[in-house]
Amino acid sequence: MTLRVLLLAGAALLPLAASPALAAETPASAPAAEAPADQSTSVSTGQSDNDTIVVTARRRAETAQDVPLAISVVGGDHIDATGAFNVGRLQQLTPTLQFTSSNPRNTSVNIRGLGSPLGLTNDGIEQGVGIYVDDVYQARVASATFDFLDVQQIEVLRGPQGTLYGKNTTAGAINITTRAPTFEPEGRVELSGGNYGFFQGKAALSAPLSDTVAVRLAGSLTERRGTIYNVTSKLNVNSQDNLGLRAQVLWKPSNGVEFTLAGDYSRQNPICCTQVYVRVGATQRALNRQYEALTAAFNYAVPSTNPFENTGNKRGHGSAGSTGLKMGQSC
Repeated sequence: MTLRVLLLAGAALLPLAASPALAAETPASAPAAEAPADQSTSVSTGQSDNDTIVVTARRRAETAQDVPLAISVVGGDHIDATGAFNVGRLQQLTPTLQFTSSNPRNTSVNIRGLGSPLGLTNDGIEQGVGIYVDDVYQARVASATFDFLDVQQIEVLRGPQGTLYGKNTTAGAINITTRAPTFEPEGRVELSGGNYGFFQGKAALSAPLSDTVAVRLAGSLTERRGTIYNVTSKLNVNSQDNLGLRAQVLWKPSNGVEFTLAGDYSRQNPICCTQVYVRVGATQRALNRQYEALTAAFNYAVPSTNPFENTGNKRGHGSAGSTGLKMGQSC
């Protein structure tokens, strides 16, 4: 079970809270825009203004109905409400998106079944799904494993996007837009807690420094102890330890002209990536290379043959991870 607490504060919202009549006329949430039948556009939720979904899939702001692309839009409030704090959780909200990761270096993102394979390591393999944060290309797929930080909305573009997004988007692209600095004071705080010592805290603060300069600071921290107990190292492995920081400075010297300077820092330091013993299946190898023969030769035995005990005894427990015995492996 997970307990979530969301606190929003903004000076711009105080007049609305003080006026019951005006607050009653303001809808709690605007309905999602309906796409024409000849477009393959699906909208989970997004930033609505007069029931209109605004996207930047073609590097300019336009309504979702005007974009002749297969696109899914997920708004930041919907992401927070559903607890989708990374791409792995995003696949539960958008169709045809598949995310597989055993560790950051061994990660693949596919759309419609196309992308890069999940190999031993794929650091040097060009991705088939491009990941962009505020139009900045994330060259390494490991960046997809980090937590979302102060996200305004996410657009998942299905199909080749090479014209606008480059050659590494043969299967599609994920366009992440973060919240921009505002000239009205604004703050957001979100705290979540759950079993296995899970804790997640997110905070963002935006304020003006002058009539033309505004700054926005955001941070995210996710921690959870491991779900599998290593009887050798006496540690709980498969834990989570993520930290993200982001700072933005907006300079708007005149209407229609603005410059944004942004910097972010992300760190992942989990104890991963161990699996539990499930069962052993026979392979086509010789009898002396089957699992039972190999374990007898090395005088090895798993700590438990009950997978629900969640125990292991692999010696390696660094962030690079170690893989324990699983079904079909012969040691």
